[in-house]
Amino acid sequence: MERKVEVFDDDVTEAEIAVHLREEGYYHAPPKFIAQANLTDPDIFKRFSLENFPECFKEYADLLTWSKYWEKTLDTSNAPFWRWFVGGKLNACYNCVDRHLEKHRNKAAIHFVPEIESEPIIHMTYQELFMRVNELAAFLRNFCGLKTGDRVTLHMPMVAELPITMLACARIGVIHSQVFSGFSGRAVVDRMIDSGSDILITMDGYYRNGVLQNHKGQADVACEHAHEHDFNIEKVLIWQRHPGTYSSKRPLVEGRDFIINDMLKHYHHTTIDPVQMSAEAPLFLMYTSGTTGKPKGCQHSTGGYLAYAAGTARIVQDIHPEDVYWCMADIGWITGHTYIVYGPLALGASTVIYEGVPTYPDAGRPWRIAEELGVNIFHTSPTAIRALRRSGPDEPKKHNYHFKHMTTVGEPIEPEVWKWYYEVVGKGEAVIVDTWWQTETGGVLCSTVPGLHPMKPGTAGPGMPGIHVVIYDEDGNEIPRGANRAGNICIRNPWPGIFQTIWGDSERFVKSYYAHYNKKEKSTDWRDWPYFASDGAVQTEDGYYRILGRIDDVINVAGHRLGSKEIESAALTVDEVAEAAVVPVADEIKGRIPDLYVALKPGFQPSHELEQRISAAVVSEISPIARPRRVWIVPDMPKTRSGKIMRRVLAAISSGSDTGDVSTLANPEIVAELRKMANP
Repeated sequence: MERKVEVFDDDVTEAEIAVHLREEGYYHAPPKFIAQANLTDPDIFKRFSLENFPECFKEYADLLTWSKYWEKTLDTSNAPFWRWFVGGKLNACYNCVDRHLEKHRNKAAIHFVPEIESEPIIHMTYQELFMRVNELAAFLRNFCGLKTGDRVTLHMPMVAELPITMLACARIGVIHSQVFSGFSGRAVVDRMIDSGSDILITMDGYYRNGVLQNHKGQADVACEHAHEHDFNIEKVLIWQRHPGTYSSKRPLVEGRDFIINDMLKHYHHTTIDPVQMSAEAPLFLMYTSGTTGKPKGCQHSTGGYLAYAAGTARIVQDIHPEDVYWCMADIGWITGHTYIVYGPLALGASTVIYEGVPTYPDAGRPWRIAEELGVNIFHTSPTAIRALRRSGPDEPKKHNYHFKHMTTVGEPIEPEVWKWYYEVVGKGEAVIVDTWWQTETGGVLCSTVPGLHPMKPGTAGPGMPGIHVVIYDEDGNEIPRGANRAGNICIRNPWPGIFQTIWGDSERFVKSYYAHYNKKEKSTDWRDWPYFASDGAVQTEDGYYRILGRIDDVINVAGHRLGSKEIESAALTVDEVAEAAVVPVADEIKGRIPDLYVALKPGFQPSHELEQRISAAVVSEISPIARPRRVWIVPDMPKTRSGKIMRRVLAAISSGSDTGDVSTLANPEIVAELRKMANP
């Protein structure tokens, strides 16, 4: 299809971004997939139309077991603080564990894969999960005195004990708040203070890149930082990575630190009844991790969230009870909560939890795991896909696994990376869903339904059933499909998975997510409260949405607003390029111009000729407006522990300013190397 170039004029508002990427062709699901798909009925979009809202979401809620059926599907009396399935009662743990015992007692619920390949994989049945969750719930209730409505902070790595702990909390109505294990003890305390949690559950150590991390040390840092804020952490509960052995170099503090493995001996074979919770009772807090400002504790409900997690896992991930499903995200993020723990377990599937980095000890590790476990659904991020493409572009061909379905999530995926994922990882056999959603939304908002829609590289697809998407310019005018203009993507209506509020800050909740396009301030009509996602997007002629990233992730070049993701996608059309990151640099004439950092696939060497070809690709794919000031071919990108490129650090290097604290990066040593390149 011919590439369109945006014409810039004075009518372009601040919400609009130039859209230059060419449209890709369709890829269709194989008949074999459609024959077994959970959803092949196109009438679902009629059933979930605005005319049938909100009652249509009964279809998701009926996937769960309720101890008391709800009286009202949606209460809007305190808009935009939506209340779903009002009057209903259920327990999230019961729905994810107990109710499967009759049919699936001896079926694997969790496959835990240690990073060290010589350690055996642990296959935990639903019966074993039931017992372990019950024993821990009894311990938390009886020894710690925890009760319904209390908050507990988890700072745990990717181990089987993490979902066990989450489900034990849910069983007794305790609100869990899992903090990503790569965060520092100081970050943990900030979240504990905000939530009013005085119990920390952690682990002595875990493996990363083959090294046993001294994770308990972060708990000590947290306690020290808490004292500085006059906050007391009453108990630190510690799981042992190797049961029976304490793996940390840090000593236990008497009266504060307790080894969970030792304490559970007193609760062997103890079972307790699940507490029946109001559908509106909070299930967990998930803190967003913005680079500035106070972290936001997104509060998710029990009934609405679990219904949406189960419903979307069933129709987007196409999860059946007999599937072996591997989401290679981290449970420390919302993707892991919804699509590693609550969604798959609510559906009675087998979920894989992998402890370490996907490229340890080599780039073939994920495909060996998939082959050994018979994984047939694979779910990961563009960041991980790019890393695997870079480190082992031909590795998947060496292994005898077969995926029926693959997901990409977390950020827009470049079409070239998508095609490698489809052709090499999926072997041309698997459907791909490119999903768009957020911490706040609880589950997928835009995606192709794999049994209904063709795939298109680089686009997320249409709105989900019951999700009615709109793109507004800055003044609230609707940008029509096919206009080749991007704006702010919003959702017209509430949905069950949407978070309830920001913990302890309802004013910030309304201001951040609803005030921007609110039509009537005190209205109780949901139509007056569109959800503002703070992401830029464009709707193509076929109704699919292309997500362009955060609306502040835009480079204004001489008045032309360019999405950084489209420049990065253009760079990735060059065969040698594995990863690309764009940052803005000040320019006296143009205001801002892009600097482009790229890392190469194995076996390729930097050269001036290659820099020129990459720059030319950007000009060819987009326009001369987007030409980078400089193409930097680097040995690696500065990355967070979760694998995301820290563009803030690259921007500081390009501008010669302070990079700030880089100690929490997975590879802090690369920063000095890049500085030396930029300032020889």
